[in-house]
Amino acid sequence: MRTSKRNLNACMPNQSPDIILLVLDTQRADRLGCYGYEAPTSPALDRLAAESTRFSQAIAAAQWTIPSHASMFTGVYPATHQMMQSYSVLPAEMPTLAERLRDGGYFTAAFCNNPLVGVINNGFRRGFYSFLNYSGLLTSRPNQAGVPANFVDRYRSWFKRQLASALEQTQDVFARNDTLLALSFTPLLVPLWQTALSFKGNTAKSLADAAELHIQRRGADREQPVFSFINLMGTHMPYHPPRRFIEKFAPHVLKDRQAQRYLRQFNADVYGWLAPLADPLNAAHKATLDGMYDAEVAAQDEQVGLFLERLRASGRLDNTLLIVCADHGEHLGEKRLLGHTNAIYNELAQVPLIVRDRTGAFPAANVCNDVISTRRLFHTVLAAAGCATPAEATLSLALGREVDASPVFAEAVPPQNVINLLMQRQPELVRARGCDRPTRAVWNNEYKLLVKGSGDAADICELYHVLNDPRETLNLSDILPEQVEWLQDQLTAYNNNVAPVLTPDRADNFDDPLVYERLRDLGYIE
Repeated sequence: MRTSKRNLNACMPNQSPDIILLVLDTQRADRLGCYGYEAPTSPALDRLAAESTRFSQAIAAAQWTIPSHASMFTGVYPATHQMMQSYSVLPAEMPTLAERLRDGGYFTAAFCNNPLVGVINNGFRRGFYSFLNYSGLLTSRPNQAGVPANFVDRYRSWFKRQLASALEQTQDVFARNDTLLALSFTPLLVPLWQTALSFKGNTAKSLADAAELHIQRRGADREQPVFSFINLMGTHMPYHPPRRFIEKFAPHVLKDRQAQRYLRQFNADVYGWLAPLADPLNAAHKATLDGMYDAEVAAQDEQVGLFLERLRASGRLDNTLLIVCADHGEHLGEKRLLGHTNAIYNELAQVPLIVRDRTGAFPAANVCNDVISTRRLFHTVLAAAGCATPAEATLSLALGREVDASPVFAEAVPPQNVINLLMQRQPELVRARGCDRPTRAVWNNEYKLLVKGSGDAADICELYHVLNDPRETLNLSDILPEQVEWLQDQLTAYNNNVAPVLTPDRADNFDDPLVYERLRDLGYIE
């Protein structure tokens, strides 16, 4: 497959670097060594951070995949792009990062393990010449142009299509039969589906394919720069890390039958990933989740390290702008919460962000302590590629706070289908914890204000010191009312000044049984 040369000179590709946006889905910043974690979960990322600029106060624009990715892909906050639901579609009038880079001369490719990004027809695939989805039993190519070059490849492609069709028909039978559907989501069968159909994708293969593209340049013109978006799901629930990582980070799980029983129950209880906890998580269960999460972090870090070593050995890494970040974090019992449904506490909002280049724009062994939003990755990438407008270039993270000292915002609008499910089962608990309300937060470099509600007297306000209280244990709202009032004014101005481009449509394949099955198994729908 060859790309069009129509726009190859738009961003001066001979001078433009390769760009890799590597999103570690559900990766907490505080579980990485370079962010101060004591357990050795991340030697590869720690080495990368020593060669890069690390942002200690990077804030995700939203608490879950769709709105957070939409902000990274468009450069605007969720209130503008309005990608709030699993079935939302990005407005056609809003160009994506991949579209801008493609039109500027880049070969654009995606290697995605999250069905919310790679399976749903929500607009995230726009602008990619090649889009490989690894979520499910077989790698699929929803955007792939061209046909296999030889008989063997054509036969393999035909066989995969037939197998995928058979699997889809089987799942369709389950989806349309209430008895079979209920059976498929029992604690006995959920782990089987999760394992057999690889709902977390294939980390090793997706990274190997991405490295192959950057090194071999197949599909790209000789002098054409490459942009790769990679999404990895290694740290997302459910937790099934390789045994050797369990031995290192959660050895008690291999010996303690009660811990094993709890882990099996947790991995199979999709509802439990969404609902607030009525009581604090006990110490034994907390230790199990912490250890298994750390094991997943370490297993993924090892694969990322192999990917980086391939790029280093080929010499490609030194001509690449590499951005490693997360779309959001994860609650593991803190504040009586699990997962990432509806909150903007630091466990979800504060994410890792590491940027490596060799131009001097992001110096090695540098730490930026300013509060910044991951939405600015859009502007950062465009500026590095030479494709940004003057206004966009001022928001590049390479320019620092002297240009943009605006407050940073984040939004948590809970998916409606999740709220419906929670209200059916535990309405009083959900209301008491404010989990049925939208949550918004605003940061300056010293304080963070979190507001649950829609702007009325019943709003729940919490104020925390950004640096002195990263775990958000002391609510300062009653002690510093002036600071609360000032930040509330910033939120009001934000709400008044941002406006949606258009109300997003509903994805045309959201109700497809295969898509529905994948999303439900990951806890994104009821």
